[in-house]
Amino acid sequence: MRGMQIFSRTLGISGACDVVEFHTSDTGISLHGRQGNYQVVPVEYKRGRAEEHNSDSLQLCAQAMCIEEMLVCEIPKGYLFYGEPKRRAEVVFDTELRQKVTKMLSQMREYAAREYTPKVRPRKGCNTCSLKDVCVPKLSKTSLVQNYINAKLNAKSDTCESS
Repeated sequence: MRGMQIFSRTLGISGACDVVEFHTSDTGISLHGRQGNYQVVPVEYKRGRAEEHNSDSLQLCAQAMCIEEMLVCEIPKGYLFYGEPKRRAEVVFDTELRQKVTKMLSQMREYAAREYTPKVRPRKGCNTCSLKDVCVPKLSKTSLVQNYINAKLNAKSDTCESS
């Protein structure tokens, strides 16, 4: 299934999975309109290659935790598919990774409560990120927000004058 919408009331998050596969399994869950049982396997697609940080694994584990709550099942592993090597990397959802997801979500809520946006170091991948408009990595390079706003306003007025 592609683009499966997911959420977790417990974690307080929602999103969409790139792909969720359902593999026949004796220990899996039943699906409406299908015979047998199925093991749920989330798959996240990434354009480039694996990075040293584990944000991809954390994202995939958070997706699995949402699906587990929604479908009342256990998901032991999932896969990250990287476009550069065109290979899947298995991610095991162990206790340590699950605890890290919970801890990161707690930190994110603390930031939101304090209305604090952490500094982001812009990277090559920022241009293709789906959160680029929310994160606005260019702001971290600008010394003052006012300078950023002025630059944008000047760029718009230059475009208007030349038309």
